[in-house]
Order: sequence, then structure tokens, then C-alpha cells
Amino acid sequence: MPDDNRCGVLFDVDGTLVDTTYLHTVSWWEALRQGDHRVPMARIHRAIGMGSDKLLDHLLGAERDRDADGKLRDTHDALYAEYWERLAPLPRAVDLLRACAARGLRVVLATSAAEHEVAALRAALDADDVIDTVTSSADATESKPAPDILEAALAQSGLAAERVVFVGDSVWDVAAAGKLDVPCIGLTCGGTSRGELAGSGAVAVYDDPAALLDGLADSAIAALTDPTRSVRAPRRAGETVTGPTGEKTDTEA
Repeated sequence: MPDDNRCGVLFDVDGTLVDTTYLHTVSWWEALRQGDHRVPMARIHRAIGMGSDKLLDHLLGAERDRDADGKLRDTHDALYAEYWERLAPLPRAVDLLRACAARGLRVVLATSAAEHEVAALRAALDADDVIDTVTSSADATESKPAPDILEAALAQSGLAAERVVFVGDSVWDVAAAGKLDVPCIGLTCGGTSRGELAGSGAVAVYDDPAALLDGLADSAIAALTDPTRSVRAPRRAGETVTGPTGEKTDTEA
């Protein structure tokens, strides 16, 4: 149960705060290749964000023989682990976490990564002093797009769904948040397009953590602590925000 009236921001980590989406893509591609499955990287990339069970169903078919799934997962994990010491935050990701904490918001890493991967992600971010709660795959019965990991993040942080915003980089993040009626901000730095994230129901879409930080004062995150504004419509109808490249960085809610 929520323990107070505080608000918070739930963050996906892989592809949202740490630049890992394509590392996972390559690792799955090689694991599948070693298992004699030829799957184009583009298809794999679009499945990243699902749990490994759903990802394999999505890529190989739900009716397949699953006897080799454990070996495929182990191969992926071993290949991905080779990158751990080189993991890097996305632009200004740590600054974004600190800015949210400075606003009095609880910062929650709502990740479904395995516990050993979570340690590597936290080391890359080096922001434990402002992180309130961290989940892992052990906290969820079912992986995204099911909302289990978000439910676990809410329960562990003592936050209510109506007092949070979720930030993610995939359509699976948006779908999971939607099942709890939690507004989701999408970031395109994981490689999913602005149109796909907006079309899936994201209340706003930004290029990356840096762009969200630059627009934080006008974002759904700022609206959490401003009773005069709506989290679901954090700006005026028709208003757009542009990033450093001049591209539109968030979509109409």
C-alpha cells in the first residue's frame, strides 16, 4: 500500500538510461545464430524490451520446441556480459535522475533485468545516492508487456499508480504502463521511432534523457507536483518541443 502522498518517476533502464538496446540485439542475434536460428537483427531489435520468454516466442513462434530455450538464454547472457565493463549511460541520464530527486520525487528503477545485470547497470549509472528503489526480473512473474514489474516497483517504493510517471524506450514499456493507467514518456534513444511510441500511447516522446531534462519543467514529470496541470496533457494543445537538432522531441498528448 502507498505509504504517503509522495510522487515518483519509474524508469526503465536498458535503452532508456543506459545504452544497451543494440548490445542486447547483437547478443540475441549471435545466440540465435549459434542455435541455428537465422533471425534478422531488425526483428530482434523490435522485440527488445520483452522478457526472454516472450521474446523467443515472438521471434521463433509460440508452438516451437522450447527444450533449447535455456541454452539460448545462457548464450545471450554470456555474450552480453562481455560488455558490462563498458556500459555507458545515455546522454545526461544521471543528471535527469538527480533533477527528479531534487524536485522531491522518488526515483525508481523499474527494470526487469536479471539481478546480476542490474548490478552492472547500477555501476554504469553511479547514482545510487538518489535512487529510491530498484527492481529486477525476480520481482515479476510475467515480463513486459505485462505490467508485473511496474506493479512490483510501485509496491516496493510505496507509490500509488496515480502519482507516478513511467519513462521507457519501447512500445512494450508503453503497453505495460497503459495496463496500470500510468502515463508513459517515451524516449527514442532505444531505437524505436517517435511515431511508434506515440501511437502506442506515450503521453510525450523525447529524443533521449538529455532532451527530457532540457524540457523537464514543461513535462509530465513536472506536472506530478503541480496541481494546476495534467500529467496526461503537460503542455498546451498544438505545442511542440524541439531538440538540439531542430526535430520535434515530444508528441501531442
